[in-house]
Amino acid sequence: MTVAATPINSANLPSRALRVAILGVTGAVGKELLELLVERQFPVAELIPLASERSAGQQLHWQGEKLPIQAVSEAAFDSVDLVLASAGGAISKQWAPAALRAGAVMIDNSSAFRLDPAVPLVVPEVNPQAAFSHQGIIANPNCTTILLTLALAPLQARRPIKRVVVSTYQSASGAGARAMEELRQLSRTVLEGGEPISSVLPHSLAFNLFLHNSPLQANGYCEEELKMLNETRKIMGLPDLRLSATCVRVPVLRAHSEAVNIEFFEPFPVDEARALLAAAPGVELLEDLAANRFPMPTDVTGRDPVAVGRIRQDLSDPHGLELWLCGDQIRKGAALNAIQIAELLRQGPALPAQP
Repeated sequence: MTVAATPINSANLPSRALRVAILGVTGAVGKELLELLVERQFPVAELIPLASERSAGQQLHWQGEKLPIQAVSEAAFDSVDLVLASAGGAISKQWAPAALRAGAVMIDNSSAFRLDPAVPLVVPEVNPQAAFSHQGIIANPNCTTILLTLALAPLQARRPIKRVVVSTYQSASGAGARAMEELRQLSRTVLEGGEPISSVLPHSLAFNLFLHNSPLQANGYCEEELKMLNETRKIMGLPDLRLSATCVRVPVLRAHSEAVNIEFFEPFPVDEARALLAAAPGVELLEDLAANRFPMPTDVTGRDPVAVGRIRQDLSDPHGLELWLCGDQIRKGAALNAIQIAELLRQGPALPAQP
């Protein structure tokens, strides 16, 4: 189905059904976007699946239709209202100008624009109003940052945070569909007595783990760790927040986990923190102290909430709390957050509370 559309490029998306282009439709996040558009009943008048030349011409089955995948081009954005981009930073930078010239709003899942002062970086449950300051592009944060800020924001709103130390346990899905398939294959290789040789990741993840493989910086932190620092500061409006991250790849197919130590400027009762997180949007409290049962990647795989648990007093610091969280990297860590931003733009900014 095709409808006439006029360029928008405004703070709000119109309430009518939209022409939606998915840039990077064949990737893990692209496939998840397709499922979520249906699941959340997002009003799509026409879907334009975009990918590289090697995927062009393949048939995409969606909503009872066979849609040809198009190679991305300037003309592909004609009359498009919304671009959901998940094809990498270089591709986003290359094609964002064409999307904006067509009048589309681009919600970009790469790191290309996240730290651009003119581009809002948005987690709808945390800083929804920021989305409406966009000039055509809204950045989707890094997966680990999205999961972290969902837990930090409700606590920060009650008592200011002084410092955060986080260690991540990141699944193969963070490196894409090919890395997930490689983990499957190399795990079989190990179980059959063979030597696992990786071609997608720098080391085999089969029955193994390694420090995150993003480029190492001069200060000793990798790019992924600095993303967590800089993006969390921007999303939460805390430019001086002290945050240190250690990011690790682990042999989990899908869903990331994080061990988080939070230091406040004053004591924070555990029961109060637990109640705040249990009521926070996008968060699910999952803890059974008697059974020593807390969030696991399998609890959140294919699900929307970020599961938080094992909330406890830091024994080394009277102002500190410890917690553990798990969230689906492809879903809330990427595709779901992007669609929630689009839904937010359709709803319009929230009105200020009446006195």
